[in-house]
Amino acid sequence: MQTTNRRRALHLLAAAVGMAALPALAAQPSKTPMEVWKDPNCGCCKDWIVLMEKAGFAVTVHDVGNNAVRAKLGLPPNLGSCHTALVGGYVVEGHVPAADVRKLLKEKPKALGITVPGMPIGSPGMDGPEYGGRKDPFDVLLVTKSLMRSDVSTSVFTSYRG
Repeated sequence: MQTTNRRRALHLLAAAVGMAALPALAAQPSKTPMEVWKDPNCGCCKDWIVLMEKAGFAVTVHDVGNNAVRAKLGLPPNLGSCHTALVGGYVVEGHVPAADVRKLLKEKPKALGITVPGMPIGSPGMDGPEYGGRKDPFDVLLVTKSLMRSDVSTSVFTSYRG
């Protein structure tokens, strides 16, 4: 009898502890899946991925380069950078800030995606101590594709000025 009561008390205690943890679990947003294609030796790509993970993205990395996937996704080489991501059906090319990726996913524009062409110093992943705090201006471009033709156009999505 005493063992049964003790067992029941332990089960009630375990249930109470589990119930107390539920609000904390519910408060944690689920991570947004993101796939990234990059060169296996690129340090700035690794730094950008760390920033995306800290911002709540669940990143799957493909260390196979990004030229082929960029072409397959329809982004021209002149809008390219050192890594290509796919998130929520959008292309995210280069050193795009996490806030802009979130903005893209929230606003859901009719677009191919967003890009930071090249590798501007001071952009996320290109902002390590080796750059001495330098911050070059850069734009995040919204990339749209014509339905009638295969050409793309860009407009400024967000502008960063040092």
